[in-house]
Amino acid sequence: MTDYHFPPRELAVMSVLWRLSSATVAEVREQLDEDLAYTSVLSALQLLEDKGYVRHEPEGRAYRYFPTVPADRAGRSAISRIRDAIFQGSSERLFAQLVSDRDLSRDELERMRALLAERLGDDHGGNG
Repeated sequence: MTDYHFPPRELAVMSVLWRLSSATVAEVREQLDEDLAYTSVLSALQLLEDKGYVRHEPEGRAYRYFPTVPADRAGRSAISRIRDAIFQGSSERLFAQLVSDRDLSRDELERMRALLAERLGDDHGGNG
């Protein structure tokens, strides 16, 4: 698996692109929590493009940027780094941490259970 690493600002920009599917510099800037100068957002997009994580197409006098890395693939890479660095490579320990989160709703836990049952080949979701 390719390892994707995004520093915080680049991750914020990628998050906008993943959410919107594409965006201009101005649109990305609008969506960011941090109030950045236009040139800072442009610089982040250019760095991401240099790394091969985004591409652009002309749109009028601006460019429209598109993510070239799917969010789920970047997520797998990030989860692997977290698993290895924090949980000593143990997926079980990572999972235990996730499900112990008190902010998870019953519905979220039920969906997690269904995903586990599907992965195990048991679509009943029961104890058997």
